[in-house]
Amino acid sequence: MPSAAALRLQIESSLERRYPAALTPIPRTYRETAPTHIPAVDRLLDGGLPIGAISEITGPVSSGRTSLTLAFLAARTQEDRVCAWVDLSDAFDSESAAVNGVILRQLLWVRLSNPNPAARQKSLRSNDSSHGSTNPIFSALDQALRATDLLLQAGGFSTIVLDLGSISPEHGKRIPLATWFRYRQAADRTRCSLLVLAQQPLAQSSAAVVLECTPLNRTEPSQTVLTGATFQVSSGRQRFSPFLSGQRKPPASTWSATSAAQREATA
Repeated sequence: MPSAAALRLQIESSLERRYPAALTPIPRTYRETAPTHIPAVDRLLDGGLPIGAISEITGPVSSGRTSLTLAFLAARTQEDRVCAWVDLSDAFDSESAAVNGVILRQLLWVRLSNPNPAARQKSLRSNDSSHGSTNPIFSALDQALRATDLLLQAGGFSTIVLDLGSISPEHGKRIPLATWFRYRQAADRTRCSLLVLAQQPLAQSSAAVVLECTPLNRTEPSQTVLTGATFQVSSGRQRFSPFLSGQRKPPASTWSATSAAQREATA
């Protein structure tokens, strides 16, 4: 009667021939990245946000998630790449984006139909847990998800921002996992960086990177751009290993909001 060790070796040899992946370590996957041009954030991410994947930028209001996103869009649009912003709650400020260096002619702004902005903002921030299909929040969310799906399937966009920061996490978590999985596949196929702005992570395992933003101090905005505010950003998830991996990363980094003119002056 063969020993347990001999029997195990026989089984492993048989499986190795029939199912090579069963006993083979998963190879390390590398992902191309694009820099945000915020040094602290790029160091944290070993180069920048992944291309062809979903990145979630989360945090409360005034946590720096929009400023970080605008810095990334500024870099992409200045390379003559076409980007899109799906604006669920009509919160995107084009003037502020321009001051932050975003080339607006390279950006498609998807403003969802909104006959009554004040009422819609109120409904988006409400804690109404109604499951009815006529609930305004679910109607607006459905439009945003459909618009994002169409943009991803169409291709040609280097970056798409899905801004869900105005809805509560309870509503955002009702988005089906199948939707995020479809987004992940489309982003990978079209080499598009899909940035999801939300208060808490929503895409679960479909997200390649999750950044958690926290405000350290707050200052009053000056005209159209917030300057002088300091934020902390930490990496909640990083599924892929970028090309520059191998160096030890800090658990979190801090950075300060600046305008495009200030960044050029210090460059």
